Amino acid sequence: MEEDAKTPDRLMELPEETRKFLAQLRDDDLETLKDGLNLVISLRTVGTFMKWLILFVVGTFVGGVMIWENVLKVIRFLTPELPK
Repeated sequence: MEEDAKTPDRLMELPEETRKFLAQLRDDDLETLKDGLNLVISLRTVGTFMKWLILFVVGTFVGGVMIWENVLKVIRFLTPELPK
């Protein structure tokens, strides 16, 4: 579809089913669609944030466990009287 085309020309390029759907929409339906689009955009943003938050928490936990194990190894190496 041409982005620079005038609105009536752009609508004529749409499939027939899409034009019928758009023709039957009322003003409150359009507001609901706009709100729905905003909701989907917000959910995608929150989903991306949660993905990185979960990866950060898991990575921090695994990294902490690895550091703790190596600290224990160094302590055991420096103090041979501790049981192994």
